[in-house]
Amino acid sequence: MTTTLLAGIGELVTCDAAFGDGSPLGILRDAALVIEDGVVAWAGPGAAAPATDRFLDAGGGCVVPGFVDSHTHLVFAGERSDEFAARMAGEPYTGGGIARTVLATRAATIEELRSGAAARLAEMTAGGTTTIEAKSGYGLTVADEVRLLEVSREFTRQTTFLGVHAVPQEYAGDREGYLDLVCGAMLEACAPLARWVDVFCDRGAFSESEARRVLSAGKAAGLMPRLHGNQLGYGPGAGLAVEVGAASVDHCTYLTDDDIDALAGSEVVATLLPGADFSTRAPYPDARRLVDAGVTVALATDCNPGTSYITSMPLMIALAVRELRMTPAQALLAATSGGAAALRDPRVGRLSPGASADFAVLDCPSFVHLAYRPGARLVVATAKHGDAVYERPGFSFSR
Repeated sequence: MTTTLLAGIGELVTCDAAFGDGSPLGILRDAALVIEDGVVAWAGPGAAAPATDRFLDAGGGCVVPGFVDSHTHLVFAGERSDEFAARMAGEPYTGGGIARTVLATRAATIEELRSGAAARLAEMTAGGTTTIEAKSGYGLTVADEVRLLEVSREFTRQTTFLGVHAVPQEYAGDREGYLDLVCGAMLEACAPLARWVDVFCDRGAFSESEARRVLSAGKAAGLMPRLHGNQLGYGPGAGLAVEVGAASVDHCTYLTDDDIDALAGSEVVATLLPGADFSTRAPYPDARRLVDAGVTVALATDCNPGTSYITSMPLMIALAVRELRMTPAQALLAATSGGAAALRDPRVGRLSPGASADFAVLDCPSFVHLAYRPGARLVVATAKHGDAVYERPGFSFSR
């Protein structure tokens, strides 16, 4: 077994309250990590670090768990900047632009889809993201949904079947027929390629009964449920998520007191997507209200070409602090351990023994700078399983 010491850590944020200062972030100063075969084996004061086979130097920076982006639409073709410009000029978002991306995605080659996804993932990695979820939903035929999931699996094991993202144009007059296809041949073909099943249950999208049908079929096929809900208005999404035992309900812009009580009494994570609210000029959810109620909160980018063409988790943290009323500590937890909870993966989102050695090195003395300096290129290195997957020019672990 190969052991590696990551030393020179000015501030280590473990996101494990059993470590360091006893806060939920579990902060250690002048710290070190020991990594054994890609897993954190030890965390503690740098002066007490054991001997190892290799040595890496964080250069005195802040080290945080790699960000967990638990809601992305990574694989697609085309862009919709004209829609963004129109919204900024005052036109409301209706969700109708999905059809444009479907047409562009169907027309793209597999190589074009792969290269576009790789470029977006490279941006995410340079911003400190080490774990992503990726959805289908821009194919809406059996063959195209399979193709999207096959490409997604090249980049992440957290793949999601989203056949009910919208009703495709060829089924515009036969909504029930499309749902039959989704719950039949499409699900049968896609289930072996996915871990999750998702639905867009919202005003102007799919109804509660339609969403329940698809989620139930997905569960019967061995997929775990999650859903888009409560983005465009008050609705049944959060309640349905609790009913079906979903891992997460995503957006949560419009929640009633009953919705919050239901979420607080469940294991469903409320995944907030402030990039979508920013890009559509929608109201921001009140994250502090959720946290105070005891709801587990995650932050994610919702990277997609129509309503949140954003790859930066640090920007999500800054928006969460400024607009969602979260503290910097709450926002960092939501972007790490919260995302891990939304993906039901306890190995990521923390830096304590037994966790995957996925981390970001920040060129600053404190994690607070993620919100304090929005837009700054703070991430100088990103590591996955202890190995560098991104290093900013001029920075090297091996110095």
